[in-house]
Amino acid sequence: MHKSWTEMTVELSQALKEVRTGAPDTMHAFSALARAALAPKALDTKTKELLALGIAVAVRCDACIAFHAEAAVKHGATREEIMETMGLAIYMGAGPSAMYAAQAVEAYDQFAAKQNQPRG
Repeated sequence: MHKSWTEMTVELSQALKEVRTGAPDTMHAFSALARAALAPKALDTKTKELLALGIAVAVRCDACIAFHAEAAVKHGATREEIMETMGLAIYMGAGPSAMYAAQAVEAYDQFAAKQNQPRG
């Protein structure tokens, strides 16, 4: 199964705009929660994005995988770090997490390739 994780984030971002319009107070609070949770303190933001990606695999959330794989790339996560994170997610979530881990690696690879494309 091959998904376009990069397209998923674009499409969902548009859909999320509708939710922000329809439930502005809730989405504002959710955004504040995300900013607070991801702020670098004892753990840097890259580490937190890796944790979020592992949790996304364990809870089997495609959209969460897409957004956190993208954020992990943006924060400089390496493929080796992704693989180690997937190992932990598989350990915690067993067989179903192994299937989602494969998708998370695919998502990471797509975002990493997109980031490394020459711009011009």
